[in-house]
Amino acid sequence: MIRVLIVDDQVMVREGFSVLLNAMPDIEVVGEAVDGRQAVQKVAVLKPDVVLMDIRMPEMNGLEATREIVAADADAKVLVLTTFDLDEYVYQALRAGASGFLLKDASAGQLAEGVRIVASGEALLAPTVTKRLISEFSRLGTPRAPAQERIGDLTERETEVLVLVAQGLSNGEIAEHLVVAESTVKTHVSRILVKLGLRDRTQAAVFAYEARLVTPGG
Repeated sequence: MIRVLIVDDQVMVREGFSVLLNAMPDIEVVGEAVDGRQAVQKVAVLKPDVVLMDIRMPEMNGLEATREIVAADADAKVLVLTTFDLDEYVYQALRAGASGFLLKDASAGQLAEGVRIVASGEALLAPTVTKRLISEFSRLGTPRAPAQERIGDLTERETEVLVLVAQGLSNGEIAEHLVVAESTVKTHVSRILVKLGLRDRTQAAVFAYEARLVTPGG
């Protein structure tokens, strides 16, 4: 059973997501929080498998809460909820350690599948949404020199795999694209994360954009 904590300052949103997720046979909502500060407290007590985190909230926003939660537990899995057009902090939330993001208008099936993906240790990176998001927020920063310098630590094939990860491809899709075994791709991804000091595929994707290995729409 996947244990979920829902964090949102709107009662209707929390109740709606609770009903949708509790209807799934493999998911249980173990708690709710009305802001980031309460989320940090409840995560420490409830130890949920996945935190559904809104961005814009009073007291402490989702960005700050995500940073604190991940700092306290590197294995914490935070799935950011966004309306996309309004949330200017999503890009920063991913850099802060969120495991992915999901649009608030997602269907019940998409919401449940997103929770399952993040709970399994994978990052939620839908290709179309990823490109839209990064395109919108790439204006927030310029290429980061440290990121560009660390690219030199990767082999040519690892760099190729990193680009495909940033484009939102799954291990299976990358394996098919490169005509290699999926286990080989998993090995490459693991080495990339270790070499670059990253926690998951989401951070790898953000790194690729920051290093300009991938550009918005590219």
